Amino acid sequence: MDMMSIDLTGTVPVVSSGVWVLIWLALVILFVIIELFSLGLTSVWFAAGALASALTALAGGPLWLQVVIFIVVSAALLATTRSFAKRHLDNKIVKTNVEGLIGQTSVVIETIDNAAATGKIKIGDVEWTARACNHDQVIDKDSTVVIREIQGVKCMVEPL
Repeated sequence: MDMMSIDLTGTVPVVSSGVWVLIWLALVILFVIIELFSLGLTSVWFAAGALASALTALAGGPLWLQVVIFIVVSAALLATTRSFAKRHLDNKIVKTNVEGLIGQTSVVIETIDNAAATGKIKIGDVEWTARACNHDQVIDKDSTVVIREIQGVKCMVEPL
């Protein structure tokens, strides 16, 4: 048989287990690089699955077992640890802009009266229009309030 002949028997060329180890390790590196760029816990689970498959190939396991181990390990890690990891990694996110104001306390610098459409509070060096959460309530000047919500450019507040 010459080099140009085509194998019509339907057999798949056999690849040595050493080559599969390198293929799986290349996938580990690829998934880690993707994770480094995304930082969204999207591919780290697949990197672990590929590493488990590389170890299976290193031990001489057949290709079908390597693929099954990749799928099972990746899916198991994704299902069991992603929510846990997201919860613990996202807790360092600092609220910014108006989200950070909710729950803070402030001092009333102009009596808050929703009926008269008056009221201001001071947060740091910035004056904000303020309204009472309870629409019938009047909150006197120099009272301490807690910010419950932001509606447009108005702080909705309650007295402490």
